Amino acid sequence: MANVLIVEDDANVRLLISTRLRQRYNVFTAGDGEEALLLLRTRNVDLVVTDIMMPAMDGYSLVEKIRTGGYDTPVIMLTAKDGLSDKGHGFAVGCDDYLTKPVDFRELIWRIDALLRRYKISNEGRIVIGDVTVEQSSYTVSRGGQTVELPSKEFQLLYLLLSYPGKIFTKDNILDSVWGYNSESDEFTVRTHINRLRKRFEDFEEFEICTIRGVGYKAVIKK
Repeated sequence: MANVLIVEDDANVRLLISTRLRQRYNVFTAGDGEEALLLLRTRNVDLVVTDIMMPAMDGYSLVEKIRTGGYDTPVIMLTAKDGLSDKGHGFAVGCDDYLTKPVDFRELIWRIDALLRRYKISNEGRIVIGDVTVEQSSYTVSRGGQTVELPSKEFQLLYLLLSYPGKIFTKDNILDSVWGYNSESDEFTVRTHINRLRKRFEDFEEFEICTIRGVGYKAVIKK
């Protein structure tokens, strides 16, 4: 069971959030940023959910200190402020997701689970889907005793899609993530690599790469 730290200065809101999340996670609570930093140093915390508007140290400052302190723990910010500039500030200091109040607890749990999964993949450098293992350290895909070593860009593209199954990536998203912002590669390059991956893994029953017409591509886990 994952350890989730709730940082909220309002005792009633803190109790409400922690009560709802304790049905699914081990929950620690902190009433301010300083207490949260102490808990991060003394407890194994898998994810932080923090309010922004807090006295002494606001959520932005807390996240900044978490990142400058060397922690890569995923952070979700909760706030009543939903302006683009506020969200931009949150992402700029290092938060991973942003949810506005009042909180829909179903959505909060979905987002926590998604972030925990991505964090685990990032730390392990490996994706396992049924009998398929995608190994980042060797750029290989293994299944049933068979191992395929992929060229760098093909592997990065496959790893990106399988890290976020069901998420649609536009061609521009893929170009930026795999080839980089300054690359001269274009949509034809993406389409070519997608087709190569489909051909390589056309017999795999565990996943497939789907085209979303006019939008982009996504990976679908089949079993």
